[in-house]
Amino acid sequence: QVQLVESGGGLVQAGGSLRLSCAASGGRSSTYVMAWFRQGPGKEREFVAVIGRIGTVANYASSVKDRFMISRDNPKNTMYLQLNSLKSEDTAVYYCAASSGDTLALATASYDYWGQGTQVTVSS
Repeated sequence: QVQLVESGGGLVQAGGSLRLSCAASGGRSSTYVMAWFRQGPGKEREFVAVIGRIGTVANYASSVKDRFMISRDNPKNTMYLQLNSLKSEDTAVYYCAASSGDTLALATASYDYWGQGTQVTVSS
């Protein structure tokens, strides 16, 4: 069973950048499709980005495409999310998730393991 721990969140001004990390332990991260989700105040958890097992394919929500970039370093068992050109509407708790499935799934129900989340707050 894999454990996921996010880090790198914080308070940033609109237009700024952050880099989130997700460290996996208890298993090889290369076994899993991995993704980022977020949950804003009063909102449901939503898909942000997903990356395949070896990091060569990825998919993004339309709201973050061209601003965020997902990547992974399998030897380090770590996944990243680079957040650029941040907007106030990006304010949310960001969660990493791991799926033992074969597809770049967008639904929360497709993911078997979740981290505890890291808060990103964008001030305008």
